[in-house]
Amino acid sequence: MDLNLKGKKAFVAGGSRGMGKAIAKVLAEEGVDVAIAARDIERLENAANDIRKNTSTKVVPISFDTGDKESVDSAVKNAHSELGGIDILINSAAIPNGSPAAVRPIDSLDENALIGDFNIKYVGALRCARAVLPYMQQQGWGKIVNISGINARKAGNLTGGARNVALMHLTRSLAMQFGRFGINVNCIYPGATRTERTPEVMLKRAKALGISAEELEKQDFAPDSPLGNFICRLVDAKEVADVAVFLCSDKSSSISGEAIATDGGAGSFISY
Repeated sequence: MDLNLKGKKAFVAGGSRGMGKAIAKVLAEEGVDVAIAARDIERLENAANDIRKNTSTKVVPISFDTGDKESVDSAVKNAHSELGGIDILINSAAIPNGSPAAVRPIDSLDENALIGDFNIKYVGALRCARAVLPYMQQQGWGKIVNISGINARKAGNLTGGARNVALMHLTRSLAMQFGRFGINVNCIYPGATRTERTPEVMLKRAKALGISAEELEKQDFAPDSPLGNFICRLVDAKEVADVAVFLCSDKSSSISGEAIATDGGAGSFISY
């Protein structure tokens, strides 16, 4: 399917690794010029070089911090200048699952770590959206995809779950406010996802259990296990990216303000 994205311009927050990088890569393969933004410039340069290997599109690495408004505004302005516009925003910047000091029961969690997690992910996404929306409004077209997480539908993680719920509220609110300007805003709920670090982590756990990494994955993702899902395997970041990039295209123009889970059908709960 041709998504008709060739020539579009995208700003990918959190684009140096993980799902953000995977999304940037698929966007580039579809002919989109991309600015990938994160804090670590060396990691950004490596990611940009990797994305360039199989594409002829422009890839611009930009160092920034979603926790700082001035940094976000400067990065978006720089990206707009380098790319010649911004049509697409991917908000994927966050500490996965949250800071360890905030992923604790309420009586022992670190409040500053909790606030920091919200500042980086939720307020960071708000900052990025606020910076790109004037460009999108002016041109009468835009796509924003926020990478939230399946913990939004689960109780227990007071930082990961709560900030993901907040990000969905932002998604729905922006979709309602800016839909009249030709701007679609949607959210993705990934579950456990294979990224660059996964093989090392899985191998270490498998060795400790005396089994292969393949067998560990089968055990972890069996439907009756805590991490289990309906497809009985780990979802790859590329699969999440494919959904995100579809949401960046006009093929998804009837979808706005929605959350789409890319967790392989984790859990037995029903969301409606």
